[in-house]
Amino acid sequence: MAASDPSPDARLLAAYLRPERRALGALVATLVVAMVLPLAGPLLIGRFVDAALGGATAGHLAALGALFLAATLTGDALQLVVTWYSVRLAWRVGNRIRLDLCRHALSLDLDWHGDHSAGQLIERIDGDIDAVTRFSSAAVLQLAGNAVLVVGVLVVSAAIDWRASLVIAVTVAIVVVVLVRMRQIAVPFYDEEREVQAHLYGDLEERLGGLEDLRANGAGDWAVHQLHVHSAGWWRTTRRAAVRGDGALSVGGGVFAVGSIAVLGVSAWQCRNGALSVGSVLVLLRFSQMVSDPLWRVAEQLAEAQKALAGARRAGRLLAERSALADGTTRLPPSGPLAVELDDVTFAYAGSGPILHGVCLALAPGRRLGLVGRTGSGKTTIGRLVARLWDTEEGAVRVGGLDVRALALADLRQRVGIVTQDVELFRATVRDNLTVFGATAVDDGPLINALESVGLGPWLATLPHGLDHRLAGGTELSAGEAQLLALARVLLADPAIVILDEASSRLDPETEARIVAATDRLLAGRTAIVIAHRLSTLDQVDEIAVLDHGRLVEHGERDALAADPSSRFHALLVASGSLAT
Repeated sequence: MAASDPSPDARLLAAYLRPERRALGALVATLVVAMVLPLAGPLLIGRFVDAALGGATAGHLAALGALFLAATLTGDALQLVVTWYSVRLAWRVGNRIRLDLCRHALSLDLDWHGDHSAGQLIERIDGDIDAVTRFSSAAVLQLAGNAVLVVGVLVVSAAIDWRASLVIAVTVAIVVVVLVRMRQIAVPFYDEEREVQAHLYGDLEERLGGLEDLRANGAGDWAVHQLHVHSAGWWRTTRRAAVRGDGALSVGGGVFAVGSIAVLGVSAWQCRNGALSVGSVLVLLRFSQMVSDPLWRVAEQLAEAQKALAGARRAGRLLAERSALADGTTRLPPSGPLAVELDDVTFAYAGSGPILHGVCLALAPGRRLGLVGRTGSGKTTIGRLVARLWDTEEGAVRVGGLDVRALALADLRQRVGIVTQDVELFRATVRDNLTVFGATAVDDGPLINALESVGLGPWLATLPHGLDHRLAGGTELSAGEAQLLALARVLLADPAIVILDEASSRLDPETEARIVAATDRLLAGRTAIVIAHRLSTLDQVDEIAVLDHGRLVEHGERDALAADPSSRFHALLVASGSLAT
């Protein structure tokens, strides 16, 4: 990158501000007027003093006072207008960045998400952008306002006395150099601080998520110790950043003190020589203070500016991440069940050995396959590969005769529905939980029919607001009701392929019977892959595939395998008590 190129954080902010060009232009114009008006104040004070010393009438002095009051109030009113519009603009831009970051993070592959905790993502998407928003709505105005004010002060003070104006210019230049230099030194340390903060939040999220296990196993003291470790790291990085960032305040204070004394000395010397009036001396002194006071406020915002730049830099890094799953362009047939095929598939998760070894498996459209095997044998992995949550290392996975890597991801995900034993229910209405916030666009009629189809009609009738009843996550539903709601959600999406991953493994027999009945309705006319430990849930499948340590060791018709005493599936049925010996 060339030295003259803008930094990545600046390019990111500029890209999001570009659609706001008109609003930004109006804001800058208002800001210019708001910052020029205060220049009239010192000039009016100087004229007032000179007029009073010259014996002006009370009416003349009163008129000067009224002009001073009008200029001050008008400038303050415009400052309020600028602040109000700038806050709206900053939050509008900030929310767009948040939305894009969230969408981009959701599009990244699961390997990437495995390396980044939920707490880290929250800090990236919300914490960093909050720092950018707060900076943009406050400190940017002070920076822009100062630029206007400094130019105005230098122009007007030069018209009064070029020597004093030169002193003010030199003072401002030195302070700006100090602020810029300290910014360059401090930004990496503020970047480090935000990273440590993100790790702290990520650790907290993991500990709170496993609160029951921590209490049950007496690991509370360890969790508190981890909190102390992360907090100590945060304190150390914050201290290093603050020492470098706040150092600009001390240096700038000394420069301003020397500059003000120099301006007063030059002005007083010119006054003794008769070149300046007493009022002009006061004007120049006030100008030097007008420059210093706003710059002091900017210096106080320096930490926020540094945090914002560090946040924008990390946001840019997140947007630069690319998913390992390249999107395809081919689309599947719009309706009807689809075939599923695994052709010599070998797969391993990052950092682990192979989970699947050369698996070859074919399932015709509309057929139901039961996947069985010990824990860790690769059953769930096959479902994930069919949905293309990961890509194979060797071999190919085909849906409808097409390699899933060539398919448009959105189209594939729309045609493949997944129900797991861990149902995710949102703190939202029943309607939003069923449609996943509008991802499935249907009227209320199909929503009610879907709930009735899976046996949740009586439950819906008990809700005071029906489909608009707001669920508090999964706390007010039993495990069975949550599973039935998940089945209704998939039923509404009308997929061509349904993958049931241990969907009834934690249910009592009565509830399991309800799930089985609802599942039969869901799977009618669709291709299905049913992953189960409880073999009783596989009575309605057409085929059985047995996995052992990632290898397909048996595949055939369910009834034939169940009746064959030499088959592995027969042995599993006997061992589970589902088949008498």
